[in-house]
Amino acid sequence: MSEPPILDRIRRRLAADAAEPTPQSVADALRAEHQVAGSSTVLTLVDQLRSETRGAGVLDPLLALPDVTDVLVNGADDVHVDRGRGLERVSVRLDGEDAVRRLAQRLAAQAGRRLDDASPWVDARLHDGTRLHAVLAPLARPGTLISLRVPARRSFSLADLHAAGSIDADALALLREVVAARVAFLVTGGTGSGKTTLLSALLCEVAADERIVIVEDATELRPDHPHVVGLEARPPNAEGAGQVTVRELVRQALRMRPDRLVVGEVRGAEVVDLLAALNTGHEGGCGTVHANSTADVPARFEALGVAAGLPRAAVHSQLAAGIDVVIHMARASDGRRGVGELAVVQRDRDGVVSCVPAVTFERGRGVPGPGRDRLRQVLR
Repeated sequence: MSEPPILDRIRRRLAADAAEPTPQSVADALRAEHQVAGSSTVLTLVDQLRSETRGAGVLDPLLALPDVTDVLVNGADDVHVDRGRGLERVSVRLDGEDAVRRLAQRLAAQAGRRLDDASPWVDARLHDGTRLHAVLAPLARPGTLISLRVPARRSFSLADLHAAGSIDADALALLREVVAARVAFLVTGGTGSGKTTLLSALLCEVAADERIVIVEDATELRPDHPHVVGLEARPPNAEGAGQVTVRELVRQALRMRPDRLVVGEVRGAEVVDLLAALNTGHEGGCGTVHANSTADVPARFEALGVAAGLPRAAVHSQLAAGIDVVIHMARASDGRRGVGELAVVQRDRDGVVSCVPAVTFERGRGVPGPGRDRLRQVLR
């Protein structure tokens, strides 16, 4: 018996009868297909069919691994995980392109989203907090692509990150000073560099009597702090209605008496409202920005601000007045993540902002840069 063809036929029979995959229903379907199978084969088919209708199917064991942060499916035969040491290919395989497509569509349905040829991609959050992104073939190559970002299972403190080797002793002391001084800061880095993990750890250091209001596109920040409230954006429904943007939520957060306003990731028009908030007395505000280095941050803000209708000069002016420190996360060649640099924001005579390195962390120690004195001044 060729397993994939008979599996498809059993699947169609169960769907036509609206039957759940049980040993009895699968055995009946096998007989209807004139197939003879032992009990072990029946149970194997039941397990396969159930995995297609519950959770993430064959990906569930990967998502349950303690250190996994991402599971990536590049078609049926190419599955990778990230356990904090870079991407690793695993032996898990899916039963062809149709199986990958069904899995992506089922996950999208669990999140209340539509995924089909008319709407061939989805970005959503599952009920357990896992972030789902999927693109259907033929738009995607070599087949349907699924990206799953696993939410943090625990909240790490700065001490935890120091013990894990992500932060050396010099960086630990400086980061605690940044939080205690209530300066406005950004955490930057590339994809998967640990920006969210570090920001959550920094928020754990905030005084217990301060109110933290977090605005996110999808909930990821879970700091261990006694007074945290969160607002989460909402995508439009299948009819294109009901969308709530991060920008709208930033405006609502300003009315909630935040001691610390946090934007999980600045990636769109919300940059205008965040900069405005940081320039109206909201000390200690923070967020993350995707950038490959601290030097790229002004250009990143300029691109976002201008796209949102803010003049270039206004972006640089508000950035200089609203942001004090930039903390950059970097990945080493071995895949390990850690704090690579602290920089300060400086404005030249033409009004253009640049990020000047204050401390670069190399081989377990901090190397002072040209912005060191400015950093000390800011922290005082």
